Amino acid sequence: MYAHVGDRLVVESPSTGVVRRDGEIVGLHHNDGTPPYDVRWSDTGDVTLVFPGPDAHVDHPGETQEPGARRTARPAHRAPQPATGTGDIGRRLLTARRRKGLGIEEVARRAGMAPQYVAYLETHTADPGLGSLMRLADALGTTYAELQGGGTDRPPGQGVALATPRLSDLDEEECRALLSTHGVGRLAFTSEHGPCVLPVNYDVTEGDLVFRTAPGSAAAAAADHEVAFEVDHVDDATSQGWSVLVVGRCRAVTDPEAARRLDRAAHTAPWAGGARTSWFAVPTERLTGRRITSAAGS
Repeated sequence: MYAHVGDRLVVESPSTGVVRRDGEIVGLHHNDGTPPYDVRWSDTGDVTLVFPGPDAHVDHPGETQEPGARRTARPAHRAPQPATGTGDIGRRLLTARRRKGLGIEEVARRAGMAPQYVAYLETHTADPGLGSLMRLADALGTTYAELQGGGTDRPPGQGVALATPRLSDLDEEECRALLSTHGVGRLAFTSEHGPCVLPVNYDVTEGDLVFRTAPGSAAAAAADHEVAFEVDHVDDATSQGWSVLVVGRCRAVTDPEAARRLDRAAHTAPWAGGARTSWFAVPTERLTGRRITSAAGS
């Protein structure tokens, strides 16, 4: 089998329930046009690495051929490869393999796959099929659901701890960089009813954390109180994560023009919905952060 960029890969496999699937070949990995190929599937638009099986063939648009004639390969040029970026499945595969102390070659042997394909899955955002993931799960002593992220509805942190974790402090620059990604943080303060912790959408402007809520809401009661504002990220796929803590006195934003500027600059609307028109700011009087990584390195 040979191909070049722009050809179509067609898979016809009634025995597996997939009558026909096709996609455009958008990347080559060998100069002679032999597999594997990067294929953009027409039904999903996803690009995946494909090692064609016996149920697959390549259509060469514009090529005419006499019936029964043998195809002659046209010169194939290696296409620029798409930028790599590890997806969730890739990170889970990598972490499971490292926990078992296995190399790529051994995992590939156990799963009956090409080592290049296992390496590709670990380093690219890919969407391997059910059969491939089940074989990899068996090879790694885990489950299909875990490789798919089946525990995403559970509270984070229930994964297996790293064998050699490293807990390190973050400097101010790192803390501010992580805060500036925006998202959801946890606002903690002592209300008239006792300790209170609330998740809120936040932004960062001029060094202050800002959030908006409804007048008279539970979060609005933080005004004029010293508060702690915590932002974190927990990656169960790799048992790593970070947290940043801001301590400061919360104040209401009472200037109408300042509130309008915050409205215009906001990255997201509050997930809770409703008329949340009151802005509050928390200055970063104290700023600390920590990160958990693997001491074993890569």
